[in-house]
Amino acid sequence: MNYQTIELDIQNKVATIRLNRPDVHNALNNILIYDLYDAFESLLHQSDVRVIVLTGNGKSFCAGADLNWMKSVVHYSYEQNYEESLKLAKLMYLIFNHTKPVIAKINGSAIGGGVGLMSVCDILVANETAKFGLSEVRLGLVPAAISPFVMSRIGESHSRELFITGERISAAKALRIGLLNYCLSESELDSKVDELCKTIIKNGPNALKSVKELIFNCTQLRFPELQNYTAKLIADLRLSTEGQEGMNAFLEKREPNWV
Repeated sequence: MNYQTIELDIQNKVATIRLNRPDVHNALNNILIYDLYDAFESLLHQSDVRVIVLTGNGKSFCAGADLNWMKSVVHYSYEQNYEESLKLAKLMYLIFNHTKPVIAKINGSAIGGGVGLMSVCDILVANETAKFGLSEVRLGLVPAAISPFVMSRIGESHSRELFITGERISAAKALRIGLLNYCLSESELDSKVDELCKTIIKNGPNALKSVKELIFNCTQLRFPELQNYTAKLIADLRLSTEGQEGMNAFLEKREPNWV
């Protein structure tokens, strides 16, 4: 599809989505939110895609909400404001709970909603010069839609500090508090993401979908429910075509048929 605010490219089982508003540091507006939602939803059903990489064009990953757009919503009704806010929340949940692994290739700084957008990804790889901040309170706002996902990555203690102070932190600190998985030089960024994609593609596609579901359910279900859920999940996978192929390939010292 032709999108106004993103670029979508699929090569070698990897879908790369690039935020494409570099003139405003890839700031979020209603069009970008809708474009991203449509792209991620369409990728749910593409069997030729095994991994998704989310990145930005230009010097920044995402500067958060576009303030010109935010000023315009003053003229919206409460219902219109609610619907647009709900769409952002739904986008975050769609990426967070996507059936395919999502890698954030954070090419530059991320602020506010940009931190939320990277937090819903599975693996976060950032340029070491990037800065991060949750500065909503400085605008008289709060990081409402993104807060569950940021807190799931860095916990309550770090979230309290960053939500309340609105301060910007370095990539090195972001790595220390668990906001990032990798902090690398700009020259290393592409090769690390390529390496991660190649590693993930070697894994069973149904197993990857199931492990994403497992991770999500382990945070949602209580322990008595988890006993039955996890026992059923592994029993189903052991008897599945993919599970049998994977175990046979390992014993026969060959690549499984999905590689």
